[in-house]
Amino acid sequence: MMSSEAQKADFGLVGLAVMGENLVLNIESRGYRVAVYNRTTSKVDAFLEGRAKGKNIVGAHTPAALAAALARPRKVMIMVQAGAPVDKVIEELIPVLEPGDVIIDGGNSNHADTTRRVRDLTARGFHFIGAGVSGGEEGALKGPSIMPGGDQRAWPLVKPIFQAIAAKVEDGSPCCDWVGPEGSGHYVKMVHNGIEYGDMQLICEAYHIMSAVLGMDAPSIGQVFARWNKGPLDSFLIQITSEALAYVDPETGKPLVDLILDKAGQKGTGKWTVESAGDHGIPLTLIAEAVFARCLSAQKDERVHASKLIAGPARPPAPAAAALVDALEQALYASKLVSYAQGFALLDAMAKASQWDINKGAVALMWRGGCIIRSVFLGKIKDAFDKNPSLANLLLDPYFTGEIERCQPGWRKAVLTAIENGVPAPAMSSALAYFDGYRSERLPANLLQAQRDYFGAHNYERVDHPRGTFFHTNWTGRGGSTASSTYNA
Repeated sequence: MMSSEAQKADFGLVGLAVMGENLVLNIESRGYRVAVYNRTTSKVDAFLEGRAKGKNIVGAHTPAALAAALARPRKVMIMVQAGAPVDKVIEELIPVLEPGDVIIDGGNSNHADTTRRVRDLTARGFHFIGAGVSGGEEGALKGPSIMPGGDQRAWPLVKPIFQAIAAKVEDGSPCCDWVGPEGSGHYVKMVHNGIEYGDMQLICEAYHIMSAVLGMDAPSIGQVFARWNKGPLDSFLIQITSEALAYVDPETGKPLVDLILDKAGQKGTGKWTVESAGDHGIPLTLIAEAVFARCLSAQKDERVHASKLIAGPARPPAPAAAALVDALEQALYASKLVSYAQGFALLDAMAKASQWDINKGAVALMWRGGCIIRSVFLGKIKDAFDKNPSLANLLLDPYFTGEIERCQPGWRKAVLTAIENGVPAPAMSSALAYFDGYRSERLPANLLQAQRDYFGAHNYERVDHPRGTFFHTNWTGRGGSTASSTYNA
């Protein structure tokens, strides 16, 4: 089954699930010879006799056989479930590889695990890359977005292959470039997934408002999304939404989406994004609401019970359909901008805390094609960061400042309509609240600081004294003069 020395494979892959198989076929289609291994070896044989038949792909039944099939320095990509399974595969590979070989984790691993693996394997003489891969099974086969980070010495060894298989934008630029050290590649993928959560929730809220307030059926709403996909909202998620809403169940003749249980699942990357935002003090409000919206949807039985006991508002007359649909388009676009602004702010905070040099414009380009959140919109984000790499927030870029001002009237109308009709729109409304908070010179945190000092002697600063000077007040006359140590929450 193994090839001769003259026929050594250029690249190895462990894990022949759908993503692994499709990546192998993609790599082979670019002129590379690929060696594959799967712990359940029958999958290797089935792949070779099926989708890989007649192609420049060789199989291995053991890690040692995989290593023997690869040209030096060996390059092996792991496509297995995140967590302990990745560590197990690494430990199986180490005895059969040599120092200088490259190990790549292409799964949805936690960035902290990737940083640990980079440090450990570097100390043992190996090169490790944590590469976020986005695009689903079709992207893996035809061109995904790839976000590699880790040991930069390995980048020249895998760059030709990765950039060959990655999606390309209009000018031919690959949606793959080096992200940075340690777990930065997987961190960028995590933020991508958090934004994906936000995008999907925003789309669902627009759908819900059209359905619940205007009484539109799924095919009609699908036509709206198809029209939106020809404008500023042009994106993969808007496109597939229009197609999903138009799909008719062949058994019942009804729109399939109406037959799907309203109970969403998640794999954890959205939660990781929100947790990291908390660690860095970044108000990732929209993505947090998107995560919690999935959690609330999972309480299906409890919601059904509550719906019989708790009444909503008396609904006002339905607004003009065309006007509300236009308002929803503006609300979706403006909220989407907030989602990306928050996501890039988190990426920036993590980069500074970890001393990672991350090019945000390059990240936007990597997301421009191939990945789930790919959209025309990302080209404008790349332009913004290329023009001003130190841009603190996308809302401050002149183009996006103008766009969000243009969308404000419809955005507020859409959120108000949802509130008046008792239709939950947590992502849209939280995006609007963030926007109003971010543009506010003064927020009520002065009262919050007074409360904290009142009950916990936590100190406060004064507007009539230099910043960094802290005060404590004996509010009741019964407390002492001792204050808590100063800290920021």
